[in-house]
Amino acid sequence: MSLLRENAVLALFFCLGLGYLVGKLRIGPIQLGGICGVLIVSMLIGAQHVSVNADVKNIAFALFIFSLGYIAGPQFFANLNARGLRFGVLSLMEAVVVILMALGFATFFDLDVGTAAGILAGAATESAAVGTAQDAIAKLPGITAEQTTQLQAHVATAYSVCYLFGLISIVLLTSQLFPMLMRIDLADASRQLWEKMRGGDAGQQPGEEPSLPALVGRTYLVSQGEGTRISRLQEASGQLITVEAISRGGRRLDPDDDPVLRRGDQVLVVGRRTAVIDTGHELGPETSTPGLDRALAVRQVVVTNKKVAGHPLNDVRDRDSQATGGVFLTDIQRVDHHLPAVGETEVHIGDTLTVVGAPTKLDRFASRVGATVREDTADWIYLSFGICLGVLLGKVNVHFGDVNLTLGTGGGCLIVGLVFGWARSLRPTFGAYPPVAAQTMKDLGLAMFIAVTGMAAGPDAGPLLKQYPVLLPAAGILMVAVPAFLGLFVGRRLLKIEPPILIGAIAGQQCSTPAITAIGNVAQSSVPMLGYTVTYTISNFLLPLTGPVLVGLVGL
Repeated sequence: MSLLRENAVLALFFCLGLGYLVGKLRIGPIQLGGICGVLIVSMLIGAQHVSVNADVKNIAFALFIFSLGYIAGPQFFANLNARGLRFGVLSLMEAVVVILMALGFATFFDLDVGTAAGILAGAATESAAVGTAQDAIAKLPGITAEQTTQLQAHVATAYSVCYLFGLISIVLLTSQLFPMLMRIDLADASRQLWEKMRGGDAGQQPGEEPSLPALVGRTYLVSQGEGTRISRLQEASGQLITVEAISRGGRRLDPDDDPVLRRGDQVLVVGRRTAVIDTGHELGPETSTPGLDRALAVRQVVVTNKKVAGHPLNDVRDRDSQATGGVFLTDIQRVDHHLPAVGETEVHIGDTLTVVGAPTKLDRFASRVGATVREDTADWIYLSFGICLGVLLGKVNVHFGDVNLTLGTGGGCLIVGLVFGWARSLRPTFGAYPPVAAQTMKDLGLAMFIAVTGMAAGPDAGPLLKQYPVLLPAAGILMVAVPAFLGLFVGRRLLKIEPPILIGAIAGQQCSTPAITAIGNVAQSSVPMLGYTVTYTISNFLLPLTGPVLVGLVGL
């Protein structure tokens, strides 16, 4: 242990490695997750008086919260519409309820501001609220450095206990209890909704591939259907196939010239499996033609065109068949989650579409829909000045009567990150932050922040747990259950949201990735993700701001 005390780098990464290992533990549908594991391990290590400089925590938190805002920015602003605000009711309700409940616990049990803020952050399973609350505590007037340290430690300790019980509660409620209360089989309901959305099947679990891929290529020898033009053949399939190559007597023809097919032509057809097979019935027998194969490109296109946003994929395809012809969508990524790539899925600004097709057709598609995502190195000029602006914004004080509110570094960097990410989606030619890099910085920043916070809280954890052995677990359960049940009532009775999508939305209002993972395993479908992404994005903005609000209301 003395080695860890003498080497901060060793202590930090020891907590990260062992914490993520502990986070892999699973009990039924419950998995602790890396962040919870890091917090538990770091608090145990910190109890042995091992610590890391607080500046590391502040830097890591700034990187995490800015990256979080940057990733969510396009979707956050895209959801400021009638449909997004409909789901946003659940996120707003979540934020208001957890503030009121935490304030009630603080008043009734005479809790200090650190414990109250930790209960809020943990029960809401929102790690970012830990940082924003600790920022706000550091700016409270009239307290000593020692009091500040103790209150910030109470935030981490209360958070760790409430997070654990809150995590278990939200996973069990959404994946097990709520389907029973709505009298549905979540897997059947998701499959039926998927079929209604013209998806065809329920999709695969992570790490699985279909044995019958949806997108295929076949070569056919024309023995019937002579005299048919290529454009007519593609239109007859509903643009579900494209002819990529034609061989006639050893001579290659360009399909873009729209030639008329003749007997003996060899045709390479690419598209949706069923449509390709049906086209083969119209042309002739399948054949193997060396040299006729043509490589297709795979690209990611970010949606920036407002005329496309808000419309189902089927409408986009039907509206502009010239741009979408010969282009096949294989995946939709929204924020950091994957959605079902089916005809009724709405396209939003900031969505990343994975498309397959000939390079020229993909260029045409990208120019109509948005811009091709380039795997550039991160634009650290743009990102660094964004974080600087967020820190400065966090220093602004807002007075509401006797209450002094400040966003702090967390709130400031979150808001600037949202704006900078949104601006990047509108003009993808500047401010590059490759998705893999942004996700890595978000995850690493949060893990490092939690590790340093946990080590700092370790020495004070025992006394606080002895003082509130029942209150903290009970608060963690109640502050998850109350807004979750309210979300179920409001979403089903008032907003009329489909049950599988509503269950995902309730997990999203809580920003609970473990919950949506458990829901997906039960549903055997990505359909619940359609509700999760909207509330997740909005709650990612609202819940971190609840920390400073509660600190301002409770004060000392």
